[in-house]
Amino acid sequence: MGFLFPAAILALSIFLHQTNAQITNTTLAAVAGNLAGSCNLYQGKWVFDSSYPLYDASTCPFVDPQFNCQKYGRPDKSYLKYRWQPSACALPRFNGVRFLEKWRGKKIMFVGDSLSLNQWESLACMIHAWLPNSKTTVFRTNALSSITFQDYGVELWLYRTPYLVDMVNEKIGRVLKLDSIQSGNAWRGMDMLVFNTWHWWTHTGSSQPWDYIQDGNRVVKDMNRYVAYYKGLTTWARWVNLNVDPTKTKVFFLGISPTHYVGRDWSQPARSCSGETEPYFGGRYPAGTPMAWVVVNKVLSRIKKPVVFLDVTTLSQYRKDGHPSAYSGDHSGTDCSHWCLPGLPDTWNELLYARLFT
Repeated sequence: MGFLFPAAILALSIFLHQTNAQITNTTLAAVAGNLAGSCNLYQGKWVFDSSYPLYDASTCPFVDPQFNCQKYGRPDKSYLKYRWQPSACALPRFNGVRFLEKWRGKKIMFVGDSLSLNQWESLACMIHAWLPNSKTTVFRTNALSSITFQDYGVELWLYRTPYLVDMVNEKIGRVLKLDSIQSGNAWRGMDMLVFNTWHWWTHTGSSQPWDYIQDGNRVVKDMNRYVAYYKGLTTWARWVNLNVDPTKTKVFFLGISPTHYVGRDWSQPARSCSGETEPYFGGRYPAGTPMAWVVVNKVLSRIKKPVVFLDVTTLSQYRKDGHPSAYSGDHSGTDCSHWCLPGLPDTWNELLYARLFT
């Protein structure tokens, strides 16, 4: 990966380094600033709960093969039984009918990469479990998809865009444009927007989908990926400030979803997520806070319009057991990036529900 450090980028890098070095579990809560009443929903522990999961993937028509771990041979089921328990309160139990009543006639859109897909399918299944005979309309393409619960007129949309900012085919090749969001026109008119981006910013080599990065008038082969991420998110924040009316649209940002390819992250150097059957139950997660989390918080601290930060990073780090690993219907090898359904994205949506109803 190339590293380009003019003065402004060097200053940002120093800031990120210093800020990350100071982060503790206490400052995680303080910086996130996402309290429901007096309760920090993101500090807590995973507890076994026999009433979980919230739905059965075999009866939900919206689960893609890549997330359907039980169908594709995962032998254990205990990972389905864990519930997130905040330290100072309880998450409200998800009620699909109540959700549909509140959002009757409304449009909800998830915008981002395949983690947005994970969360979108999860929410659809959570609702479907409450109304299994409800009429639905499904529309799916590579970029734009929707599930409509017709009796309530609730539309769940998914817009696939891994960077939020634009990637354009030009004469020189595929260009990632850090200061451009032309696709934002598709996000207008929504009553709720749930954004996410990070994983694709780390891709290199054959899995990198762009050839150049453009920052203003400057075109480069590469740059520090955290700096690029910061610039891209700043462009997204500018789009929100200019285009979102908070009286009409609620905006959420899903925090960094961790991967579990490297066992030393949870003090098991010889392992990956493959074969993991229970969460990490230690205190502070050994790998610490991802640098990308620091970048997100810096951008959100400067945004002018209200954005609710779903700070799922730490609670998701504990769920080394929640990935498809070898039990994906779409991917060969070991998938320690996405999440089984039912599974962790259901908790993300329980947190979304709590922020809407408390």
